[in-house]
Amino acid sequence: MGRIRYDATSTVEFDDRVMAHLQLVIGQKLRRNESFWFSWSNPVGSGSGRVSIWVHPAIPLEFTFSGNRNPTINRAWVEELIVVANSPTGLRVVDEPGRTEPEAL
Repeated sequence: MGRIRYDATSTVEFDDRVMAHLQLVIGQKLRRNESFWFSWSNPVGSGSGRVSIWVHPAIPLEFTFSGNRNPTINRAWVEELIVVANSPTGLRVVDEPGRTEPEAL
């Protein structure tokens, strides 16, 4: 599990594969100087619930991957995440299209 740290105050963990896709989408939005909501659900062990942050180009953002290999990127998933990120509710992780079983390690 890797971590995304936002403004040195908020940290969330995601699988490296998910994070690689989020990094591409978030990077694209920030390169365009676009701000947006980013939301996720906390696991039961962390108290459940949902968290939303306002992502802005001026606020520090750090992606820390647990592995040293770059995951294969699913272009269709990136495109779907971009559509979600451009919606009024903002970016959230959606199921990867065309993926029926976990990636072999």
